[in-house]
Amino acid sequence: MTATVASHRKPRQHPLASLTGGGSRSARTARTAATLALAGAATATTFDGTGQAAPEPTPAQVKGRVDALYQEAEVATQKYNGAKEAADTARQELSRLQDEAARRTRKLNAARGELGTMAASQYRSGGVDPTVRLLLSADPQHYLDGAAVLERTGSHQATAVAGYARRLGSVRQVRQRAEDTAERLVGTETALKKHRVTIVRKLDAAEQLLDRLTAEQRRRMAGRDGSRGRAADGRADRGAGRGDGLLGGVPTGSGAAAAASAQAPNARAAQAVSFAYGALGKPYVWGATGPSAYDCSGLTQAAWKSGGVSLPRTTYTQVSSGPRIDRSQLAPGDLVFFYSGISHVGLYIGDGKMIHAPHPGAPVRIAPIDQMPFAAATRPV
Repeated sequence: MTATVASHRKPRQHPLASLTGGGSRSARTARTAATLALAGAATATTFDGTGQAAPEPTPAQVKGRVDALYQEAEVATQKYNGAKEAADTARQELSRLQDEAARRTRKLNAARGELGTMAASQYRSGGVDPTVRLLLSADPQHYLDGAAVLERTGSHQATAVAGYARRLGSVRQVRQRAEDTAERLVGTETALKKHRVTIVRKLDAAEQLLDRLTAEQRRRMAGRDGSRGRAADGRADRGAGRGDGLLGGVPTGSGAAAAASAQAPNARAAQAVSFAYGALGKPYVWGATGPSAYDCSGLTQAAWKSGGVSLPRTTYTQVSSGPRIDRSQLAPGDLVFFYSGISHVGLYIGDGKMIHAPHPGAPVRIAPIDQMPFAAATRPV
């Protein structure tokens, strides 16, 4: 009897069964309550901050990251400039070698034609024994005279053959050099594309960061790093010609340029300083060497070129264009370099200031040399 009663009892449910399976109405109600409780917990987690999106960076953080991107782009720009210089040199060398190969090939073909004429003449006259030809000759003396000429011709033929061999070897050498140069050119052009992509990506990333700022925040940032708006840039550029311009509170006119030039150690440096003053306000464009736009090493190269001194293209090579100058001995016209990788350069103008092409959006301007990590200084010769 006891066994029969036990067989009709309902099995006891686990306390969590209502959350995992079917069941009575009360069980469904419990499941709904649990679901709402979980949703509420998730909502509370979102509102208490753990699920929120990352906060917007402050203007100072944006400026720091933008400055870093500009500096990284400058490094890539100098590598691009170096690769472009190497590519231009390779193209010129390849063109010269191709012209030289063409000239030598024409001479080789002429020598081949001369040998062909000699061979044909020898074939026509070489089939008869000289003794028989002497006996059959109507004029033996004439034949003997002709034989002496033939002997001399044979000597000339040997010289011609040797000359042909030399020309053939030289043509092959020139063609091989041309092939090697063409391979080098392919390599430098590949490097150019790589550096170009890097530059564009860095600058695009910087622009995207700047787009997150308001116009007022961008204006304040420009004021802190010394760059200014386009209208002001134009006024400074025009003022430099009239002698009444200001750039960051520093005179930019002919009087300031003349004063800086007068302190230069030589006439070439004075001309470089004068040129740099004339470039104030012109835009920064990576890879540009003027006259309408410059990058940092393009500006210094153009400035010293106006003084009759040919500088190499990149900061890495310009730093070796003259003796190193201690910072305490700087004079107008000296090149001042920045960052441990020597990736930026400016032209010193005295009073702890330089003229340089900073980065996109900041035109050629006057800035203190303390604005960036100082690395070295050189006085071109």
